[in-house]
Order: sequence, then C-alpha cells, then structure tokens
Amino acid sequence: MDVNDRRILVTGALGQIGSELVPALRARVGPARVVASDIRMPRPDSPLSEGLFEHVDCTELRQIQDLVRRHDIGAIYHLAGVLSAVGEDWPHVAWDVNMGGLYRILEVARQNRCVLFFPSSIGAFGPTTPRERTPQDTLQRPQTIYGITKVAGELLCDYYARRFGVDTRGLRLPGIISYVAPPGGGTTDYAVEIFHHAIRYRRYTCFLRADTRLDMMYMPDTLRAIIALMEAEPVRLHHRNAFNVTAMSITPAELPQAIRRHVPEFVIDYRIDPVRQAIADSWPRSLDDSAARAQWGWAPAYDLEAMTADMLERLAERLGNEL
Repeated sequence: MDVNDRRILVTGALGQIGSELVPALRARVGPARVVASDIRMPRPDSPLSEGLFEHVDCTELRQIQDLVRRHDIGAIYHLAGVLSAVGEDWPHVAWDVNMGGLYRILEVARQNRCVLFFPSSIGAFGPTTPRERTPQDTLQRPQTIYGITKVAGELLCDYYARRFGVDTRGLRLPGIISYVAPPGGGTTDYAVEIFHHAIRYRRYTCFLRADTRLDMMYMPDTLRAIIALMEAEPVRLHHRNAFNVTAMSITPAELPQAIRRHVPEFVIDYRIDPVRQAIADSWPRSLDDSAARAQWGWAPAYDLEAMTADMLERLAERLGNEL
C-alpha cells in the first residue's frame, strides 16, 4: 500500500492502540495526512487534538461515508470496538459495534477503494483450538461474543477481498502492554495494570491465576507490526485476515519476577475474576507466527526483560514517580 497517495483514517483513535498509532502514522507520513476519529472527543491536552480529528460513530454509515469522501481517505485503520470483558457484560453492544461497525466500514472501503486494516485477536480462538504454538490455520470456535465478532470479522474481510477486491489486512493481536493509554476492558489488562501498581503502590492484586500463560506484545512492536503489514506488497500476503503475531508468552507469576529486578519490594497476590479467568483459559498459551515472519518479515524487538525495563522507566516518568 502506498500511504502517500491519499489520507489515512484511524477509527477508535482514543483507544489503547489508536492513541499511539495516530502519532506514529503522523510522524511517518505527515500530520496533515492522518485523520483521527472516535465517538468521544479528545481532551485539550491530548496529542490527538493537535491534528485532524472527527467525531464519528462507526455504526452510522452516512457519517463514515461523509468523512471518507470529505478527506479523500485511501486507507482505514479500523480500531473502534468493544473488548472481551466488557463485551460479556454488554453482548448486544459488542455485536452492534464490532460487527455493525466493521460492515459499514467495509462498505465505505468498497465504494471508495480504500485499503482496510482490521485488528483481530487471540480471542478469535477457543478451547478446542490447539493451545500451544497455535497454528495460523486451525479450528476457531470462541466462546465469547468478542471472539465471535473477531472470527466473523476475519471472514467478512476475506469475503470483501475475494468478492469485491477490497485490500483488507489484519493481525491476530495478543495482549498489548502500553504506558500511554489506560486498560480498556480486556482480559489481558492485568499486564498493564501491574506496572501502574508496581510504581504507585509496590503491590498488585491480579484477577487471573498465577499460572495463566498468554501471549503479549509491547506497544512499539504492535505499531511496527501494523505499519509493516499495511506497507507490505499485496502479492506477498497469502493470509490476509488475519496473521498470528506475538512477542512473548508469559504468566502473571513471571511478570512480577521481571518487575522485581527494578522494584525489589514489589508484591503480588491474587483474587480471581471467574469471568476473565474463563476467557483466558479458552485462549492460546502461545501462537505460531511463522506465517507473518515468512510473508512480510515480522520480528519483535522486545522480549520480557527489554519490555519491562522500558515500560517501568517510561511509565514512572509519565506518572511522576520514582522507581
């Protein structure tokens, strides 16, 4: 995809990924070429308020169509969505936003010849999926409304690519760890919360069991993966929707060990949330991302140790605390 021809639209720009993807894209292609959008408005001190920003409800077709035509959008990073734990509380909302929004975005992309990025998730897998080194192509029978919308979204994007020639691309993202945006209602949120609590209180109560192994990725690697996929030549992409990607497979017991190398007095205990624990137990323990590595050169830059050191340093500076 040549990102220099037309403008880029990012939906859900105030979310965990969008709040960092928008500045990364603006740094790459220029501030005037990236339009951020969300159903909320950014705070005046937010970096996103400094560039083009549109208030948009992704379930409203006319709003999306008007925005895309008015700004001459050529690529859409569709990040707006309801996450796993919140989706279980509000399944009807999750379906309307995750599927209704994606369908309308795809229709606009079809009509205006836009390239589309759609983030899938490890939540697209279920308890009958092989849990160790989960293959790129395997059985997908998720048990959450979030996972169901992700599988349906992958299939819908494949359909639009095959039936209408829309250039759709996606990643099955693991848990994302970031020092910028707060947790947003996901099952892997413990891996973000734990750093905040380590810096502020030196103690954290985890809602998952100590031995719950899940794949994770540091946000800088996530941004690199998204941008690299969108800039890859289409002929190289045999799996468009969506590629397994990962950087590390860790447990709530292993992460504190890495944190204690920098905050020796940090203590963790556990109070299990049965809903989120059940969700985590249905997900893969590790992903096989060899297809992404082979087809567009994916490779993470951060392992557990490198991520922990950088995350603690940057978050402490952001919070105004000392380690």
